[in-house]
Amino acid sequence: MRRTSVVIADRHPVVLQGLSNVLGAAADFNIVASCSDAASCIEAIRNLAPDIAIVDPAMPELAALRILSAINSENRSTHLVFFAASEDCELVLSATPVTCSIVLKDTAPEALVQSLRHIANGHNLLPSSQSGSIVSHEQGTNSESALTALTDRERQIMRLVSEGLSNKEIGRRLNIADGTIKVHLHNIFQKLEISNRTVLAALAIAQHDRATVTREKAPPD
Repeated sequence: MRRTSVVIADRHPVVLQGLSNVLGAAADFNIVASCSDAASCIEAIRNLAPDIAIVDPAMPELAALRILSAINSENRSTHLVFFAASEDCELVLSATPVTCSIVLKDTAPEALVQSLRHIANGHNLLPSSQSGSIVSHEQGTNSESALTALTDRERQIMRLVSEGLSNKEIGRRLNIADGTIKVHLHNIFQKLEISNRTVLAALAIAQHDRATVTREKAPPD
């Protein structure tokens, strides 16, 4: 029987231990690395090429998005699964790229294993915001449709945020003041109806993913 290789990354040791216990009891899963930060997770993905990476989306310093960016930019086959708290689900759900899945932290162990088996078979899974049940990925969110309202400068800033740059670094890159960056970010948050740069970065990456998929599906000239 082929075993699904898994890397897990979470800032809480008790979560890492819990995942290790649950998946360790399933004969068809093999945890190949357990990580507490983005750098070690990215290194494990590069070196071990796991089938699945289970990542806490609330890790500090945009860690989860750095992992996602590394997977995408290097064309890794690893399927990223955000292991999210239920109270964070709406924000994560609104910004999850088409290439990712979400499993809630309050999912029962048996349901978690079944969800990961479904993912290992090539399916993307998201929890229903109403019921908490797992559903297939549906395209389109209010935030994504609102992206058309952004100015070119706001799109520039959004892209740089997705690269993990601070306001000061973005200001230097665009040759504008930190205060101006803050004003632009405030306007972006208002237009997209979001509240933080982590969700903004995820939206930028999701937009890039969807544009790439659209280009790949487009018929040749």
